[in-house]
Amino acid sequence: MQSIYLFIGIVAFFVVSLVISNYIQRKKGNTQEREATEPSIDLGDSGCCGAHEICEKDSLIAAFEKEPEYFDDEELDKYSHRDSSAYVENEVEEFREVFYSVMDEEKPRWVRSLQMREIPVPDQLKDEVLMFVNELRSHKMHA
Repeated sequence: MQSIYLFIGIVAFFVVSLVISNYIQRKKGNTQEREATEPSIDLGDSGCCGAHEICEKDSLIAAFEKEPEYFDDEELDKYSHRDSSAYVENEVEEFREVFYSVMDEEKPRWVRSLQMREIPVPDQLKDEVLMFVNELRSHKMHA
């Protein structure tokens, strides 16, 4: 019987705490509600790119990042808004050089940075990137 009273007491404590917190916030003038905007992430036709621990379309935190992270790859900005099948071999090698110079655990963040900067990964490199990220995932799952 005491455990029921204890449970009811804990629930009552949290309800009272919530009411007091709301009252204090309103006293301070924090009555404006936040407008929730739906994040817009272009994932193309395939849905998820597979380069992330959690699918980007499900990750709200990643959707609200404003600034892309750079990995000493500013030279790749010149490929912004380009078709992923239009790269020539020396351009693909630029991407490959950056990809293999980035630390393994940062590679998914690098791919996300390219997406934010609207730089498509060359078709010739996509299989390598996806294979590496999938391998990284499987190692994390079995670790």
